[in-house]
Amino acid sequence: MTTAQLIIVDHVVALLGVATWFAAGATAAARRARLALGLLAVAVLAALARVATVAVLAGRGWWFVQEKVLLGLPMLAVAGSAAVLVAGPRLLAASRALGPDHAGDPETAAPQAGAPAGRVTGDGIPAGSVVLLLTAGYAALAGLVVTFLAGYPLTWSTALIACSVVCAGTLLTARVLATPADTTGGTDTDGTTTGTDIAPVRAPHGTPGLSRRRFVSFAGGGAIVVGTGATGVALSFMPAESATGGGRGRSSRPEPAVSLADLRGAGAPAPGGIRRQYVLTAQTATVRLPSGREIHALTFNGRAPGPPLTATVGDLIEVTLRNTDIEDGVTLHWHGYDVPCGEDGAPGVTQEVVTPGGEFVYRFRADQPGTYWYHTHQASHRGVRRGLYGTLVVTPHGQQDKAGAAPEQLDLTLPVHTFDGTVVFADPDGRTDHTAPAGSRVRLRLINTDSDPHRFALAGAPFRVAAVDGRDLHEPGEVGDVGLRLPAGGRYDLVFVMPDTAVALVLDNDRASAVRLRPDVGTAGEDVAVEDTSGWPELDLLRYGTPAAVPFDAGSRADRHFTMVLDRGVALVDGRPAYAQTVNGRGHPSVPDQLVAKGDLVRFTVANRSLETHPWHLHGHAVLVLARNGTPPSGSPLWLDTFDVRPGEVWEVAFKALNPGIWMNHCHNLPHAEQGMMLRLRYDGVTTPFHGSHTTRAAGTTERRSHGH
Repeated sequence: MTTAQLIIVDHVVALLGVATWFAAGATAAARRARLALGLLAVAVLAALARVATVAVLAGRGWWFVQEKVLLGLPMLAVAGSAAVLVAGPRLLAASRALGPDHAGDPETAAPQAGAPAGRVTGDGIPAGSVVLLLTAGYAALAGLVVTFLAGYPLTWSTALIACSVVCAGTLLTARVLATPADTTGGTDTDGTTTGTDIAPVRAPHGTPGLSRRRFVSFAGGGAIVVGTGATGVALSFMPAESATGGGRGRSSRPEPAVSLADLRGAGAPAPGGIRRQYVLTAQTATVRLPSGREIHALTFNGRAPGPPLTATVGDLIEVTLRNTDIEDGVTLHWHGYDVPCGEDGAPGVTQEVVTPGGEFVYRFRADQPGTYWYHTHQASHRGVRRGLYGTLVVTPHGQQDKAGAAPEQLDLTLPVHTFDGTVVFADPDGRTDHTAPAGSRVRLRLINTDSDPHRFALAGAPFRVAAVDGRDLHEPGEVGDVGLRLPAGGRYDLVFVMPDTAVALVLDNDRASAVRLRPDVGTAGEDVAVEDTSGWPELDLLRYGTPAAVPFDAGSRADRHFTMVLDRGVALVDGRPAYAQTVNGRGHPSVPDQLVAKGDLVRFTVANRSLETHPWHLHGHAVLVLARNGTPPSGSPLWLDTFDVRPGEVWEVAFKALNPGIWMNHCHNLPHAEQGMMLRLRYDGVTTPFHGSHTTRAAGTTERRSHGH
């Protein structure tokens, strides 16, 4: 069973426990003793099953069970034990007092000798037993709520608030049950009440209302509950300090201060390179999609995607960004390209946002070949979705890859993007039909510009995955009849030799919209039968290719080690409480910065407690995969800038901190990032003169803070 399945089972068992504890309390209050006793037994079994699921989950990682082990189960153990020890014997005695053929309904119970019809003999079930059963329900519910609303890590504030709520529920229940019920029914001739006038539990002797002693006890208990809860709330709003990852790193001396304004790109190309100048104008426009549908888009140069940018290793890339009328503002982030930090395009961190009428010039040297893309990083959950993106391809100098292979005769860049429900899968010019001579080499550059993963399958020819996220794989083998899952923001380069028959690249099992390649120009436009690829297994890239030397591995001592637990919960996002996408229980910008020094070997442990996939993306660095769910890679070294952390998964990755700056580190499901799943990796001594950008929409006064996204 996978960790994600275990998490679901644990949730189901916990919900069953909550329901049965409350049902036991409710039926006990209605004096249905046998049913209440049976429900109590089910609740105990559910609690034991919860212990078992938590124990198994603990073997998958402490992150998945911390709040359950330290708070949820202990609260339930105390409250549940009290309910079993006190209410259990009372329910057993009351059920034995009933006739053998009845389930404990006081309306149908067989009377014992001398007892009036329709009533249970004795004093019934005391209110205290009902209170204890319901308290166990409150404890079980509180533990479940903490899991869903607070998650990892468990804090003193969360524990105090949870305990206060359980105590408050207990006090309120005791107070309600201590008040004698109004009798509105009649009286039989034998002196028993009828219909709805039977009190559900035994009222205490004495005058109705609160005596001084009871008032003092309730007031004192209430004061303790309120004080404890208020303390927890106050603690929950304390600011977080920056995380150091377990040490000062390679040097105990602070680095000299440097401003991000000074961390800019080169001013000239490398020897043999040229200056490649582009102008990208951000503007609204009506765009016709390949399907014929017209949409109101946000565009670069009036098109979506924007113009393809190309360069050769050694060239200087210079892009002037201008904003005509994009109200949110724009920037350019070079996804996966390790530019100097001042060129990274994170608004409020590496630059101010480019507002309508403004411009910004990006300049950096093309020193790493591969497939990349660019997009706005200002309000990117809206801007990218509506069209502010484009492709960036850097080819090796001399048109050969690292393995010395000759260039491909057909080199296609194929971004996939979803515009308001319409999926566009074509080259930047919108074409889906292409030709290549039989026997020629073909390269397909796949780019996922959406916020969700996509599945690709190449039908009609064996192929190799030559590169992932712009980095070549070591000795990739030829494969066929396999699916490829591409994370949001990720890229794959597929290479193959064109056969003398047609080839189809299928996206998400949709054969009708496949990209088709034909060996003969004369066959262009003809229908091509595409085989069903839905049943093909997924290629595991951690077992693909062959091992090669790496600068560090899982056994290397990390100078910094950061753990990021991804979840959902209540947190502050941009200063406002929200049901957020969280990192270690907090939402951006309240997540502490990760502090590193230049030269540090930095290790990340990324654990996903949620039931959603999170494509993790660190700006300015590629990370080496060390392990997934405790299993190290057995194939080619895998250097990634975006990796899917699926529900219940734990990834171990590492990188060398050699690119000083302040770098965004976030989920590349862009709505998740906007909802708080984002933080910063900050080099020692680096400062920024920029601040969170704002835009005010004409229709209102709502401030939109970018904080780097």
